[in-house]
Amino acid sequence: MALGTLVKSIDPVHSEVLSQMGFDFLWYDLEHSDKSLERFSSLARATRVGNVDVLARPARWEYMRMGRLLEAGASGIMYPRCESAEEAKEVVRWAKFHPIGERGFDGGSADNNYGQYPADGYTRDANEQTWLLAQVESPRAVENADAIAAVDGIDGVFFGPGDYSALTGTPGQIKSDSTIEAARKTADATIAAGKLFGTLVFDHEHAEIMRDAGAKLLVYGADILYYRGAFEKALSEMADLKG
Repeated sequence: MALGTLVKSIDPVHSEVLSQMGFDFLWYDLEHSDKSLERFSSLARATRVGNVDVLARPARWEYMRMGRLLEAGASGIMYPRCESAEEAKEVVRWAKFHPIGERGFDGGSADNNYGQYPADGYTRDANEQTWLLAQVESPRAVENADAIAAVDGIDGVFFGPGDYSALTGTPGQIKSDSTIEAARKTADATIAAGKLFGTLVFDHEHAEIMRDAGAKLLVYGADILYYRGAFEKALSEMADLKG
C-alpha cells in the first residue's frame, strides 16, 4: 500500500517536513489551485529532501504543462477527468519519450539533475520511472474504466469520489452506496487489466473499504485540513477566557 497526502501549502518548508515523515508520495494539485510552475518547482525541490515521490496533477488537456511538471521533478502524473482510452493514449503520448510517446526533450531540467546524465540513459530511465494515473471521475469514465486501464503506459487508475459524487447529484457524499459502487467497479476493471487502483479516502473506515476493494494507492488528508483543525481546537480550548 502506498500512502500519500495532499499538500496545498506553497511554503517549501512544509513540503520538506512532510517529505521526511514516512509518506510514500506527496500530491500537488495544480488543477484546483493557484500554484504556478515556478512555485511547484520549489515545492518539488523541497520534497526531494526526503525519500518520497512527487505526484502532480495538471488540469485536463494541459499536456504541455504536464511535461513541464515532469521537468520540474514530478515523478508521477495524475491526469484528471480522463473519459476514454483515446484520451489516456494522449496522456501517454505527452508524458513518455520515444519509443513509447512523443514527450519533448530538454535534458537540462531538474528531472535529469540539470543535465547530469546522457540523453539516452535519461530518456530510458524517465520512461521506466515516470508513473501515470488516469483519473476516473464521471459515470461515463467508470463505464470506460476497463479500456482506460488497458492502455499501454497507464500505470494505474485513480477514482475521484468528490467529482463523481458532484456529477451524480450527491456532492460530498463520498461514502454513499452509489459512489462506493462506482469505485468498486473501477477497481475491478483496473485490477483485471493488471494495473494499480487508487483513490482518495477521508477516514479510516473509508480507507478500509477501498483497501478491501483492491486499492494499493491511497491519498489521505490535506495539510490545510489539519492546519484548520488544529486552530479550531486551540480556539475551543481558550474560548472560556474570552468571556
